[in-house]
Amino acid sequence: MSDGNGGSTAGNGSGEERERAPGRQRKRFPDISSRAYEHPADRSALVALRKLSGFDTVFKALSGLLPERSLRLLYLSDSVRVGEEQFPHLHTMLLDACYILDLPKVPPMYVTQDPQPNAMCIGLDEPIIVVTTGLVELLDEEEMRAVVGHEVGHALSGHSVYRTILLFLTNFALKVAWIPLGNLAVMAIVTGLREWFRKSELSADRAGLLVGQDLTASMRGLMKIAGGNHLHEMNVDAFLAQAEEYEAGGDLRDSVLKIMNVLPRSHPFTTVRAAELRKWAGSREHQRIMDGHYPRRSADKDTSVSDSFRESANHYAESVRASKDPLLGLVRDLASGAGGLGGRLRDSFKGGGTTPPKGSEGPGKGPEGPGEGSGRA
Repeated sequence: MSDGNGGSTAGNGSGEERERAPGRQRKRFPDISSRAYEHPADRSALVALRKLSGFDTVFKALSGLLPERSLRLLYLSDSVRVGEEQFPHLHTMLLDACYILDLPKVPPMYVTQDPQPNAMCIGLDEPIIVVTTGLVELLDEEEMRAVVGHEVGHALSGHSVYRTILLFLTNFALKVAWIPLGNLAVMAIVTGLREWFRKSELSADRAGLLVGQDLTASMRGLMKIAGGNHLHEMNVDAFLAQAEEYEAGGDLRDSVLKIMNVLPRSHPFTTVRAAELRKWAGSREHQRIMDGHYPRRSADKDTSVSDSFRESANHYAESVRASKDPLLGLVRDLASGAGGLGGRLRDSFKGGGTTPPKGSEGPGKGPEGPGEGSGRA
């Protein structure tokens, strides 16, 4: 079966030949490296970890301590394994996603009974994908295709290893919560992993778009995760406007509250994810991938750690420059040596907005109130 871009059928990694071409014509990305779609902060962390001498050995040793085998047995015994005879439409989507992203081995996939819409990719030796019944019942075919592509993107990037460690450490922190210093040490690692994982979710959203190749479906899926199955009551532009209002709104107190709200989360807020994905979909980077110009997996070993960190630093610098958040605006002013910062800091905490430095033209405009978003998967 052709994929409309010169593709043909491929095996699932176990020797069996299966039909894995897409059900409709979509582009395939042979030998694509996960670096093609990874968020700069996610990419630099992964490149550094992959280059770290002895990293694989350490985590293979750690795998003996993690309850990975228990998790696999739990899903095998108490969930439904997706295949040709069970949830065949999800099975087709999984084969399709692995074919488009050229993932050599199709990971096992399970549907577990849980009304909360969610999905995850976990595992140290081999990734497994788990989706909840709440998610399956919430999304239509094209929306679900983007989610399956999202999870396959996690698998291709190797995110499942770190997600499993994050789950383990989060549970471990609860067990040692009565030990003050022990809990602080573990939670410091967990906080760092959560910050990385939030960026990895943005990477996986991009992978989902490469698989589904339908931005509207990706937007619908995120809106449903935030607001339920009420699309007739929602509007994409209004939903994205919430992300704009959330970023730019409020004063320095709201900026601090935003940080506090996001710290315990493993996923970015849903409106923010939607805005980030639409921005990337309109970028030259995305267009080059769709045109067949992307980093190849076969060249991953030659990737420069310093280049990846430089790209990540440049991305954050550009984010600070472009951000409308009051706190980041203050950081920009500090960096540029703008005058009157004491007064601006006082006015910002009072909710009076920011006052332009001397010599600027026109009155300053106060920020609008903040919006909110939520969601996972």
